[in-house]
Amino acid sequence: MSKRDIKKVVLAYSGGLDTSVILQWIKEEYNAEVICYTADVGQGEEVEEAKEKAMATGALDAIAEDLTAPFVKDYVFPAFRANAMYEGYYLLGTSLARPIIGKGLVNVANELDADAIAHGATGKGNDQVRFELAAYALKPDIKVIAPWREWDLRGRADCVAYAKERGIPTPVTAEKPYSIDANLLHTSFEGGVLEDPWTTPPTDMFRMTVNPEDAPDEGELVTVGFRNGDPVSVNGIDLDPVALLTTLNEMGGRHGVGRVDIVENRFVGIKSRGVYETPGGTIMYHAHRAVESLTLDREVLHLRDDLVSRYSEMVYNGFWFSPEREALQAFMDNVQTRVTGEARIKLYKGQATVEGRRSASDALYDEATATFEADDVYNQADAEGFIRLQSLRLRTFAEKRLGEGE
Repeated sequence: MSKRDIKKVVLAYSGGLDTSVILQWIKEEYNAEVICYTADVGQGEEVEEAKEKAMATGALDAIAEDLTAPFVKDYVFPAFRANAMYEGYYLLGTSLARPIIGKGLVNVANELDADAIAHGATGKGNDQVRFELAAYALKPDIKVIAPWREWDLRGRADCVAYAKERGIPTPVTAEKPYSIDANLLHTSFEGGVLEDPWTTPPTDMFRMTVNPEDAPDEGELVTVGFRNGDPVSVNGIDLDPVALLTTLNEMGGRHGVGRVDIVENRFVGIKSRGVYETPGGTIMYHAHRAVESLTLDREVLHLRDDLVSRYSEMVYNGFWFSPEREALQAFMDNVQTRVTGEARIKLYKGQATVEGRRSASDALYDEATATFEADDVYNQADAEGFIRLQSLRLRTFAEKRLGEGE
């Protein structure tokens, strides 16, 4: 399909600098009509502002779709059932939002009979891969326009100049020289002053969490209830997924919980510094693992943990709609059928610490067996034979080594 064949484009639109410039660029470069699509995944007031800005910037139409409920239920919760965490820190907030946005783009393109979809991800980032893998998995013949891989604008400074020439408002300022992406699970910050990994993030940058040093001097306890691996209640009150995550965000945010500052390995091969705040997700993660510690068999837990990094990489790299992620999700979900119970978490000065866990019916923990006091369950003398069998290969190796004079 050539440029002249493209008459209507659905653009993933955030209202930020890049997508605002892209809206105008597509109109000029492709001579095409542009419908701006903004997926509401919990970023708040930005959604309505983006819709208004799209129309003011020359969009044929602006569509805002509330995807908050399916985002949490069908993307966030499945990933948390798998304890997904990339490179030991990142709870995949942006990674989980991209496939549902990509799906929304394809759906709107189908409904409006559009010739192409477009996005504002750069040629250096992960998001271009995530958007496009999702789109191709759902509509193999979709045409994707990625301006950062086509135009001659070299960076943010060029975009600012382009926008000023055409009277497009620019949200990037000297006071906030970094990029922000938000959803109900997290807020991420990258670029600008943060590109130097030695630079301390600006103290006024964070949106969801207070500075841990300024958090209350008295901790707060929160009990999270789980059923089949999904969080279902906070402090004994059943909540729907969106309300539950919102509640935990507010509680964790008050205590500065969930900030991480990492240099991660992007799928395209570049190391990138990202700063994230995930207050509610951090609480859920620790509470979930606490309940799992009571309810999962040792070998099942260890096997699952061996696969967490593989699952997390699939999500991070954009393979949400892949057969391997779906197959691994089925395994993760099967493991979670026993994970029912509660965990009590203390929130204090940026920390979420497990203080208790219980499971009425599914716990494999047996206090009578674990006790250091006298019991009739465990014959401690049996441990001698167990240890001798476990050490057999070590003793054999040592005898050979010592016999050789080592």
